[in-house]
Parts: sequence; C-alpha cells; structure tokens
Amino acid sequence: MDKILLIEDEKNVSSFIRKGLEEQGYEVSVASDGLSGWNLARTGRYDLLVIDRMLPEMDGLEICRRVREKYGFEVPVLILTALGSTDDVVAGLETGADDYLTKPFHFRELLARVHALVRRRRRPEEPRIYRIADLELDDDSKTVVRAGRSIQLTSKEYRLLYYFITNQKRVLSREQILEKVWDVEFDMGTNTVDVYINYLRNKIDKPFASRLIHTVIGMGYVMREE
Repeated sequence: MDKILLIEDEKNVSSFIRKGLEEQGYEVSVASDGLSGWNLARTGRYDLLVIDRMLPEMDGLEICRRVREKYGFEVPVLILTALGSTDDVVAGLETGADDYLTKPFHFRELLARVHALVRRRRRPEEPRIYRIADLELDDDSKTVVRAGRSIQLTSKEYRLLYYFITNQKRVLSREQILEKVWDVEFDMGTNTVDVYINYLRNKIDKPFASRLIHTVIGMGYVMREE
C-alpha cells in the first residue's frame, strides 16, 4: 500500500483529504504543523508528501527544500497553497516541488495528481503482488493463485478482485464498485455488481475451505479473512 504524508494545518481540509485518499486505498499520515511534518518526512517512509505551503513552525517550502537536500528527488512532493500567482508557483517548483495545486481545488484533481506522482515514484522492478489468506494476485503478470491453484478470471472479474484485494477490510458499496470497476458514477438500477460478485465467489471462494468475500447487509461487500 502506498504511503502518503499530508502536512496541513487546517483541520477540515486535512480531514477531507485524508478520508478521500484512504477511500482510494492509500495509507495516510497527517501532521498539523511544519516541524512535526518535517520530523515525519525525514524518516523516508513515504511514497508521496502533500504539503501545505503556509504552515506554523516551519514553512512548506522549507520542508520541501530539506527533503530535497536529504533524499534528492527520490520522494515526490505536491505543494498545496492559497497563493496562486505565477511567482508563487515558480517559487514552489524552484524549491524542488514536483507539482503545485492552488486552493480551493476539486478532490478529483488532487487525486489525479497524487496518482500520477505515486506512479512516477514506483520503481518498475517492484513487484505489485497482493495477498490475503492463501490468495495471491500478481498485478504485473495479471495472475491469480489460491492455495497453489491457478484461477482464470475474465478482465472484469480481475478488476473486481483487484479492487477488493487493494481495499481489504473496507466495506465497499455497490455504487463505489460501479464507479471503480465499471467507471460508472451512478447506480444503473441493475444487479450487475451482485451478478459479478457471484461469478467471482464461484471461482475464489466456493472451491476452498474459507470465504474471503462477505456481504454486509444494507451496506455492500467486504474482503476479509474469516
């Protein structure tokens, strides 16, 4: 799971961003001032830093400068700010920021930039293998194995399983599944999700001793070990 450090002193903003990113499967740590943010950032445990420019204790650009001195350009940095003039943007980029987003912004725009920066940072040689219990999904080779047995999935079944396994223990509504797997942002009024989850269960659950996909009545579905 990709780890993001969010350094933002406005509680409503940081809560909104954290919730949205965690729903997308990111692990998010939050610091509310520049000094505590720098103390977390210098551990080097993060795949992306999202830093507000105007912070108490230490300015966001100073954090970015220190990160660049310590780690070079290994860790991408996205600066958030209410200062949107050309000079402000140039100052942020010259300090070493990879991207610069002006407040207020739509979460989708932030998410697109986060996705792009995290993908850029991920090394090609890093295997993208996800596991739960005795099930393993290799996203590089697009293969699925459970208990040593290879499982053949259609492309839609694979996308559905990928969404579940990268959001383990999270209850996913039908609307969320439609948006992420079918790229549909509204309920089509069909039982499409239920039908495909049944297909998936027949392949990854029913032939084995324990279930991984569970129904949460009135809310959706969750992938977890029994």
